[in-house]
Amino acid sequence: MPTSDLLGRNFWASSLTFAACANRCPADDDDADQNAVPDRGFGHLRTGQPALETKNFTTGLGMGIAGSLNRDSMSLSSSDSDSTLSDPRSAQIHQIYSGRHLDDHSVYHSDCADDNDADGLADDVDRSSLKNSVEKEVEPVLEVRGGIVNERDLDLEANTRQGTSGLENTRTAQSTRSWADRKLVTWTSPHDPENPKNWPMRKKWVTVIMVSSFTFISPVTSSMVAPALAALAADLHITSSVISQLTLSIFVLAYAVGPLFLGPLSEIYGRVIVLQLSNLFYLVFNIACGVSRTKVQMIVFRFLAGLGGSAPLAIGGGVLSDCFIPEQRGKSMAIYSLAPLLGPAIGPIAGGFIAENTTWRWVFYATSIADGVIQVAGFFLLNETYGPKILRDRAKKIRAETNDPAYQTEIERQGKPLSEVLRTALVRPFRLLGTQPIVQALALYLAYTYGLMYLVLSTFPTLWTSPDYYNESTGIGGLNYIAIGLGFWGGSQICAPLNDRIYRRLKARNNGVGRPEFRVPLLVVAAFMTPAGLFIYGWTAQKHTHWIGPDIGAFLFGMGTIVAFQCAQTYMVDAYTRFAASALAASACMRSLAGFGFPLFAPYMYDALHYGWGNSLLGFVALGIGSLAPIFLWKYGEVLRKKSPYAAG
Repeated sequence: MPTSDLLGRNFWASSLTFAACANRCPADDDDADQNAVPDRGFGHLRTGQPALETKNFTTGLGMGIAGSLNRDSMSLSSSDSDSTLSDPRSAQIHQIYSGRHLDDHSVYHSDCADDNDADGLADDVDRSSLKNSVEKEVEPVLEVRGGIVNERDLDLEANTRQGTSGLENTRTAQSTRSWADRKLVTWTSPHDPENPKNWPMRKKWVTVIMVSSFTFISPVTSSMVAPALAALAADLHITSSVISQLTLSIFVLAYAVGPLFLGPLSEIYGRVIVLQLSNLFYLVFNIACGVSRTKVQMIVFRFLAGLGGSAPLAIGGGVLSDCFIPEQRGKSMAIYSLAPLLGPAIGPIAGGFIAENTTWRWVFYATSIADGVIQVAGFFLLNETYGPKILRDRAKKIRAETNDPAYQTEIERQGKPLSEVLRTALVRPFRLLGTQPIVQALALYLAYTYGLMYLVLSTFPTLWTSPDYYNESTGIGGLNYIAIGLGFWGGSQICAPLNDRIYRRLKARNNGVGRPEFRVPLLVVAAFMTPAGLFIYGWTAQKHTHWIGPDIGAFLFGMGTIVAFQCAQTYMVDAYTRFAASALAASACMRSLAGFGFPLFAPYMYDALHYGWGNSLLGFVALGIGSLAPIFLWKYGEVLRKKSPYAAG
């Protein structure tokens, strides 16, 4: 076509593009919208509606001309094309953050874009021009939501840019927020300092330690009473061995109920407020256990204390998902996962000496004092980590400063009533447990492992203090719990660095694509270590060998248990990111039911099969379940995640 016509078209396209850009930054224009308010750290300059309408007109017209130019200038050289053509919507592309999940419209997304938005963008903008715009203007976002980076965009993570054309073909494309919508309150940039993933590492680890402390003290209470059961039963006139065990395990039964509503509530009101209030609830009723006068009071108060104490088990994993990217998450999950297992092992050691030298009531008083210290520290050191809650607080602050109710988060713009939001959140753990094979497989595996742990913990005093076996005093017999505790600690120290190292290595071999399945290899180790520990513990106890024999078996059992927990929980956090609290709540429900039920049948099993064949039976079942779970996840995990509306990738 004639050069003069082409230059004329370029002139009009450039003029309209300039008009659109000028509309975006009217601060220096005398005719700028008088309603504009300066950016207060919450996004770009926000203008009133008239400017937005002009922008839409100019951008739309410019797009039509630019598209015509692209079709008419195919004969131009690439250098000429780059110098004469501009993408009038590159400003929009500059706002690309992530298009990870269609169901996630609040946490770390900048928009509510859907498939239609992506298709319209692909139809209007020339593919090669779009690619160049992204290459020049988009800053890669390595981790936006707490889960695996969008696997369709991992070329951006590697800074290769070779797969950017994937923006045109993916189902969700890239999620974009029109720069006209300046009253949507979201993260200001991928480096927003209020985003927990951008917190200083010191602040993150303070959060991990505080959450782990809450997670530690509650399970201590669950098992600390075990060495004092005989004294407690005598004082409260409990004659049935089943009722006596019930006072111990009823606390764990509450662990099955509490997470089902505490986890979802944390996804509405925030992590910290739910965690703090639940812990206060636990503290009050744990003190009430210490002043109980009847067995009914003891059982009821233990259950209510367990409800409050279950909050860290349901919420802690979500906190870590909020704060850490996958490559860092293994170490933090190692500390967090160690707490609920180390607590039940340490509790009986202290409980044995307390019961031997004072009264069983001081078991509850001591844990209440420790929990009170943690509660006070949490008031000062814990900060909110849940993205939607942080953004809601930000929007509320802007509305108060500007007296403009239009500033809202994406969830607020959906306008759902609180009743509907609550119903959806409370039903989600059941829905995940009923529809997600990944959650079902891991929940079953963790439930069996958790049940075994409480079975061993509850029967340890009988083994060591019984005249038929080792005939040790209550205090000395409680020291054998150190073997399980050392196993938990040792397994955590091995699993923590290896988990992240294996993840990084497999990710590098997979062309930089991270997958939750890279947490699976260590599950294979746990699948063999746990039953091996049960075999050694059972048969050495059966043969009355030196006390070190059963303790070696208990040590190996503890190592296998903690490795299984850390790998499985990290997998669920990686796979379900925003809904990690609900996924972990579903898993906690299943495992707590097992933790409640296993100690109840343990005396009957050991009476019939004794320690040798009784533990062998448990070990063979553990070997079967533990072997199938890693194979299932490695082979089908990615396929199942892609089909899931809740999972990442």
